[in-house]
Amino acid sequence: MPKQKTKSSAKKRFKLTGTGKIKRKHAFKSHILTKKSKKRKLALTHSTLVDKADEGSIKEQLRLK
Repeated sequence: MPKQKTKSSAKKRFKLTGTGKIKRKHAFKSHILTKKSKKRKLALTHSTLVDKADEGSIKEQLRLK
């Protein structure tokens, strides 16, 4: 049997925390920033955790399951 590979796109986008949760960055902060408020841009800067509903599919892509 060949080895299972992780999805390269998921590998680049998600990190595992010490407690086993999955960390991600916010989208919509790469360009067209002039129309977005300072408050909104600041909120998009911080990373957050992946929603519980999506955790299973991301763990599968990262081959953690």
